[in-house]
Amino acid sequence: MQQRDFDADRKGPLDGVRVLDLCRLVSGNMLTHQLADFGADVTKIEPSGKGDPLRAWTKGGYDTFWKAYCRNKKSIALDFRAEGAAAVILKLVEHAEIFVENFRPGRLEQMGLGPDILHKHNPKLIIVRISGFGQTGPYSDRPGFGSLVEGMSGFAFRNGFPDRPPLLPPIAMADMIAGLQGAYATMVALREIELKGGQGQVIDMSLLEPILSTLGPAAMDFKATGDIPARVGNRSHTSVPRDVYTTRDSKFVSLSASIQQMAERVFRTIGREDMIDDPRYRTNADRVQRCDEVNDIVADWVAARDQVEVLRIFAEAGVTSAPIYNAEDLLADPHVNERGVLVEVPDDDLGSAPVHNIHPYMSETPGGFRTRAPKLGEHTDEMLLTAGFTAEEITALRDKKVVS
Repeated sequence: MQQRDFDADRKGPLDGVRVLDLCRLVSGNMLTHQLADFGADVTKIEPSGKGDPLRAWTKGGYDTFWKAYCRNKKSIALDFRAEGAAAVILKLVEHAEIFVENFRPGRLEQMGLGPDILHKHNPKLIIVRISGFGQTGPYSDRPGFGSLVEGMSGFAFRNGFPDRPPLLPPIAMADMIAGLQGAYATMVALREIELKGGQGQVIDMSLLEPILSTLGPAAMDFKATGDIPARVGNRSHTSVPRDVYTTRDSKFVSLSASIQQMAERVFRTIGREDMIDDPRYRTNADRVQRCDEVNDIVADWVAARDQVEVLRIFAEAGVTSAPIYNAEDLLADPHVNERGVLVEVPDDDLGSAPVHNIHPYMSETPGGFRTRAPKLGEHTDEMLLTAGFTAEEITALRDKKVVS
């Protein structure tokens, strides 16, 4: 596996862009993670004591989520409820370009930090507000986690098998999608300011809309047909053959023939060239109508062979297939290692640890590993001094337990 080291002096294309991150858990951390990897100066403002709850998502006693998604960031520990806390944040805001929060709607205003007040202190500030259902609408005041919108968006209803209940994803998928889309929206707003001289603005980012936008034209399909598709497991409503197939050695192979040429190639490869001109299977529309038949034919061929043989035959024939991996398989894969999809970085607890690399890969302005994920409050003094607080003022804030 390729080795990477942390280099605090490394610069990236977003060098000089200062970000204040008041978020908890996944969505906001994913957003600022994208910016930090490409050089933005991201400072997390965390509650004193326990910090961001993401720190508590541990495996084997290690805060793996925190290490992976909060690299290249700094940390200030602040008692949000203490008198003077809002004044500290407003002072930091004066020196920032981007402000990200994912409190329940209305909470920021209760803290005396509503967008109107933030923009008085910094008219060009980009304010990203992440919430379950958005800042407006009848559900805006509801607490919202990704699991809720993964259900409401229609994803869970479509995910899983027809003889079982709807299936939520095993990852924080809605949060991750919102974080990625939020990073894109932030860069759009930043471009408006830097290239067009625009003013700051508020980005209203719910968890619901981003995941909904990835689910295809489900609403339009319903309008056109009146049908609500049943769950199909690993199969597809739009192309056949497409499934996860079990090999003779009880391993798994995924295959997707989403264009006519590929379906014909599959049939030739498995010795069923007759299916190409068979009117039952000739077109994709025909195959969708006989999905079970087609997938069963492919499944029988795969089941008679070990995984390595199936993959070799499909690769030689140019069939779009791949093994189903777990984490151990992924770490051993030659493509993953040569391309640097995962890389090994120094780790204070594990000595070194594999993490996802910085992507996308950019030829002229790549991101980089600058610093490990911070300890709670590690940069409190540094960032307050940078914002213009004197050493005496910082000591007073510490004595009052506003910061720690």
